[in-house]
Amino acid sequence: MQSINPTTGVIIQTYPTMSREETTNIIQDTHEAFLMWRGTSFEYRAERMNNAAEILIENSETYAKLMAMEMGKPMREGIAEVTKCARVCEYYAENAESFLTSQTIPTDASNSFVSFQPIGIVLAVMPWNFPFWQVFRFAAPALMAGNVGVLKHASNVPGCALAIEEVFKKAGFPGNTFRTLMIGSKDVEAVIENPLIKAVTLTGSTPAGKAVAAKAGEMLKKTVLELGGSDPYIILEDADMDETVNACVISRLINGGQSCIAAKRFLVVEQVLEAFEKKFVEKMKQAVMGNPLDPHVTLGPQAREDLRNELHGQVLKSIEKGAVCLLGGSIPEGKGAFYPPTVLTRVKKGMPAYHEELFGPVAAIIPVKNETEAIQVANDTVFGLGAAVFTKNIEKGKTIAEKEIQAGSCFVNAFVRSDPRLPFGGIKESGYGRELSHFGILEFVNIKTVYVK
Repeated sequence: MQSINPTTGVIIQTYPTMSREETTNIIQDTHEAFLMWRGTSFEYRAERMNNAAEILIENSETYAKLMAMEMGKPMREGIAEVTKCARVCEYYAENAESFLTSQTIPTDASNSFVSFQPIGIVLAVMPWNFPFWQVFRFAAPALMAGNVGVLKHASNVPGCALAIEEVFKKAGFPGNTFRTLMIGSKDVEAVIENPLIKAVTLTGSTPAGKAVAAKAGEMLKKTVLELGGSDPYIILEDADMDETVNACVISRLINGGQSCIAAKRFLVVEQVLEAFEKKFVEKMKQAVMGNPLDPHVTLGPQAREDLRNELHGQVLKSIEKGAVCLLGGSIPEGKGAFYPPTVLTRVKKGMPAYHEELFGPVAAIIPVKNETEAIQVANDTVFGLGAAVFTKNIEKGKTIAEKEIQAGSCFVNAFVRSDPRLPFGGIKESGYGRELSHFGILEFVNIKTVYVK
């Protein structure tokens, strides 16, 4: 298992892959930790979770540098990601007990109530694009609920995986409460088959999610899946163009465009198409591409060269089918998995940019005649993760967001982002289940009815 710097192509470090026996032993150790951890108080857990938040903040630059080295995230974004991880730790440290307090339900019994009990080991199969946030997003609620976790992280960010395990150790969590499995994707099925694994959470591609869900379903184990997205952003004729363009560019370029909830398809009504295209291209040009360790850089390399090349292929095929390239669209010379900010317009059905997820800094502008067509095109996708609507008519925006758009989240006059206080997840091929908020912590507990005659 190798960590390769996508900026230079140089191998940072090579890590030994764990054997089947080593993996099984870690799972056994983690189960034994669960038998103790489940009986601890919320106060005890919260103290350690708050310690983890402090460790993250104190070492935010160190962890941001690690992300920059392993997957190309610019330093400023890495620091922001680590800070957000600290926030989710603090959020569940403060709120887990109230979320999981038993609820009395009046019946004909002398006493009947619902209790929320931990279930055991949760296996997390996590991606490289937000290598800290994706893990803490699952781990904070899972551990505060009394569960324990084992992590199978993406193979290109092993350093991040081990650093996260070390955060929990330093925070005072008992040994084996949270462990990293240094294994490849081919070994995940065997882990799911282990009877001590009680549930699985995966963030990643739709094919990966389907494979994990199939195996977990065979073993009758609960899953939460947060998969791909091709988020539509609807720009109506009365949108504030400057604010709209600013939000759209931020969302399209954040994390090098390598985000499931990044803006991907821009559905612009004809009346403002020309104005949007002009301002959008100008704003995209302002991105500073380069070494992510440089504090002035806003766009680092793509995480791997093969992913960059796949993205470029989608761009070329879309152009061949009639899309017009307004900006970018070519691989720069030199080392590194870099890809420039790219804007395609006149995107139509039948093009990769219309149907497929563009996991990089490539924007697909789809002209539409009116609001009705915009909604139709927004929903004309197998994905359903996030979406946004831009209009000065707030009531109209709210109605479209709530009633019309098929997605797990829909924002009005803002770009889509996750927040510990709000549930996060998708529908259709973007997955199922929810993370974050009080909904997220309930995914991996036994919601138990207790009836006393």
